Amino acid sequence: MAKPKHKVLKQSFLIWQCQIRQVAMREHGGRPSPGMCPRVVDAAGVKLASALTVLLVPKAPEESTAFFRFQVMKSADPRETYEKTLRYLQADYFQAPRSFSDRLLAIMPADAPLADALLAAKRCVLDFAQGRYAFQVPCKIKELKDGDAKRDAAMWHNRIFNPGLSDNGVRVLAFKPDWKTAETNL
Repeated sequence: MAKPKHKVLKQSFLIWQCQIRQVAMREHGGRPSPGMCPRVVDAAGVKLASALTVLLVPKAPEESTAFFRFQVMKSADPRETYEKTLRYLQADYFQAPRSFSDRLLAIMPADAPLADALLAAKRCVLDFAQGRYAFQVPCKIKELKDGDAKRDAAMWHNRIFNPGLSDNGVRVLAFKPDWKTAETNL
């Protein structure tokens, strides 16, 4: 029996995201590619942001979070931390798309008007495109609170690339896809 269309779409999206993220780590020093930074539109199709960098986090993020935390805490040299963590992300981190959650995360300044608009709307569409692939993914939005494992994963991951990132003054938003209404060009 064939998988339902929305499950195939979700799986295709996660495979694609893992592929482009691995390329970004291996060939571009971790710099986000266009496919990692979807355009954000509201339910009426009005553009809220031309690009928003979103993270892909493992379903069980504790192991990678512990690695990121250890690397950040162990060295006062941000370059050393970045290089060691980049090697980790370049290796097999993105090799198992099924191990990743489809909930995408974004870190924003606490006073960002976009964060306020997204939380007020409670829904948006993330419009991903890179190369021959495009996905329009309607999402519910919520803010992750301190102590949430996925919030911790996002924070420690981002500290690799932004050593000055503090727990204070930021919001971590989670985007939960509605795969039944998502679309793709595949």
